[in-house]
Amino acid sequence: MPDQTPSRPLRPATRLVHGGSLRSEFGETSEALFLTQGYVYDSAEAAEARFKGEEPGYIYSRFSNPTVAMFERRMAELEGAEAARATATGMAAVTASLMGQLKAGDHVVAAKALFGSCRYVIEELLPRFGVQSTLVDGTQLEAWRAAVRPETKVFFLESPTNPTLEVLDIAAIAAIARDAGAKLVVDNVFATPMLQSPLQLGADCVVYSATKHIDGQGRCLGGVILASDKFIADHIHTLLRQTGPSISPFNAWVMLKGLETLPLRVRQQTENARLIADALASHPAVARVLYPFRDDHPQVAVARRQMRGGGTLVTFEVAGGKAAAFRVANALRIIKISNNLGDAKSLVTHPSTTTHQRFEEHQRLGMGITQGMLRVSAGIEDAEDLIEDLISALDGV
Repeated sequence: MPDQTPSRPLRPATRLVHGGSLRSEFGETSEALFLTQGYVYDSAEAAEARFKGEEPGYIYSRFSNPTVAMFERRMAELEGAEAARATATGMAAVTASLMGQLKAGDHVVAAKALFGSCRYVIEELLPRFGVQSTLVDGTQLEAWRAAVRPETKVFFLESPTNPTLEVLDIAAIAAIARDAGAKLVVDNVFATPMLQSPLQLGADCVVYSATKHIDGQGRCLGGVILASDKFIADHIHTLLRQTGPSISPFNAWVMLKGLETLPLRVRQQTENARLIADALASHPAVARVLYPFRDDHPQVAVARRQMRGGGTLVTFEVAGGKAAAFRVANALRIIKISNNLGDAKSLVTHPSTTTHQRFEEHQRLGMGITQGMLRVSAGIEDAEDLIEDLISALDGV
């Protein structure tokens, strides 16, 4: 049989259709869904060898599973990572990526502009185990340097941030982390692997909520951790195996199918977001618009340097505060109210009362989140329909 290995590396869109595939003896076209808890062995000796790691193969689906392995391999190929481990949710990926590295007495430096659940892990969960943290303005490089202690082990950030779309200089922060002997973990959900590659910028670990763009159709929960073989072996593999935040094979299969269309969806969503941002900027009821590739974005130079597109989300502030923002959200007919993002359907979120509602008002303002702020996750609908929906709602304010 002739060698079918491609003569050059495949481009991302091709890898997302074919990467990591395993076929059974039946030669199926679509990836197989292996709904099984356990596996059988030819002999007791074979079982012993597999548990010792002397013989390759699957042991138990909490540890590994053929369908999950395909998802992990495809994600690793896309991200340019040596290894990946899938989890039940995005927050399971975030939590494992941090707790797998930390012990009592360690210290974390994190950007203060984070998803509410990430702030909970940093500020409330880790201290229960003797891990302290310092939150900084992630856009200020000197703040990262000043926060470092001898016991600092991890830097953590998301970029663009949720929901204010601040863009942090990943390469510069990675250099500060290296100088401090710390590992940088980047939550890359908003940028997606199509638009930003943190490992290439110097990050040690990348995490995703696969629930968002990777599924992208509102069906399943999932997460994934990507890093070097050594990082996964040292910090992640045993933790996941022994504590069990496993993704189900069915969800992994759904994610695999979602990856096939990820480039098409993100391309359309990004173009829609760009057009929406430009349309909103001229409306008298809008106090400000935040979109990373607009010339008026505070970190536009950083965004254009490290991202391949402005992203699928637009954040804007309605003049008139919470009441006006609620009127706009309630008047929308195509764009649905939801706290999710990255979906094929366009969604709108009021962060102050949903994703960041547990914070005090002064904490939200410290993150740049106002009562009039709305976050739009652009879907794949016709951009003109989305713009007309938003403008009509804003005209009613």
